[in-house]
Amino acid sequence: MIFSVLVSIKEIVAKGRDFPWPRPAVCPRCSGRRIWCHGFVSVFFDGFGHGVFLRRYRCPECRCVMRARPTGYFDRVQASVEAVRSSIAFRLEKGRWPPGSSRCRQGHWLRSLTRRVYARFGQGWSRRLLEGFDELMLKNENPVCRRI
Repeated sequence: MIFSVLVSIKEIVAKGRDFPWPRPAVCPRCSGRRIWCHGFVSVFFDGFGHGVFLRRYRCPECRCVMRARPTGYFDRVQASVEAVRSSIAFRLEKGRWPPGSSRCRQGHWLRSLTRRVYARFGQGWSRRLLEGFDELMLKNENPVCRRI
């Protein structure tokens, strides 16, 4: 399970494992109050040539493992939310991909967004994919996630 924490990724990189991560008050699965630190996991983000250490926690009651993640990044996506949205907007407006990021990865984002918008809102949204992106964000859903 991944939960977002309002922190600066640059500060996380600067302090490494010494970064003071906030501990969740209760387990999101079982509402247990005994949350233990469960080490770190190395995650790659755009703009950093090495893995960034993110804190993991574990609930001993239900065995749920939780991972903290900086706000502004989707689950399982290395680029920031702003970078994903601006890339899709550039493609829809200009008809080509912006330079600087992998064309294959950007195509994955657009195909996933199209599939999710069609599944959630119907075929009538085919010309309004960016509105669908924003609408899914308001519903706390990942617009570029592969699962529907």
